Amino acid sequence: MVVKLTEEQRAEQLKPLFASGWTMVEGRDAIYKEFLFGDFNEAFGFMTRVALKADKMDHHPEWFNVYNKVQVTLATHDCGGLSERDVKLAQFLDKVAAVTK
Repeated sequence: MVVKLTEEQRAEQLKPLFASGWTMVEGRDAIYKEFLFGDFNEAFGFMTRVALKADKMDHHPEWFNVYNKVQVTLATHDCGGLSERDVKLAQFLDKVAAVTK
């Protein structure tokens, strides 16, 4: 069973994500980040790597892509807000984006 992050977990686990550019989504218990790449090929490669990991995690992002921009929103629908799954996937996205650029 997936559960929402506690206030203590939020303070500890979300702080580094906020420092790397993630923000809270207004009106939702979700986080958001926009990733920019050199071109469409880099953006699509990033999305492909993330898709493979997300499928293994059974945790799929909400995302939107136009050319070199990928906008990502993460939330866990099973618990109605942010869970450790979101934190882990956000950390993975940041790691992949760093090596993709």
